[in-house]
Amino acid sequence: MSERPFRILGLQQIAIGGPDKTRLRRLWIDTLGLDLEHSFQSERENVDEDIAILGSGAHRLEVDLMQPLDPERKPRVDQPPLNHIGLWVDDLPKAVEWLSAQGMRFAPGGIRKGASGHDICFVHPRGNEDAPISGEGVLIELVQAPPEVIAALS
Repeated sequence: MSERPFRILGLQQIAIGGPDKTRLRRLWIDTLGLDLEHSFQSERENVDEDIAILGSGAHRLEVDLMQPLDPERKPRVDQPPLNHIGLWVDDLPKAVEWLSAQGMRFAPGGIRKGASGHDICFVHPRGNEDAPISGEGVLIELVQAPPEVIAALS
């Protein structure tokens, strides 16, 4: 294995799904006291999402509260309820290139803008014959860290 040309800096988000995000908001925002930052919808990703915030600065963590726009369509963001975790990475293009060369399987869509405006991509939860390395059952979002997060977490 060649030297890794990127670093994972920390946890950026956890994404939790349910059939009705109203119940998730009641728990995470109303009861636990997280702040609602904004909402996001994507027909392509079949998601209606509220982004709640825990902490601040470089240690700020998103808690994404998601429900499917159409519960009959895939992807089902509420199954499993702990939908995915997001990791800050200092150089997303280099990470994707290197991980692909190591046999990492990525979900379709490549690098793109995520709900919070950062470049993202997803490690597939299951490997296959061509790309056997995966999230081992967990969907993992790799998120390009902005310069201030890189500086604070390096």
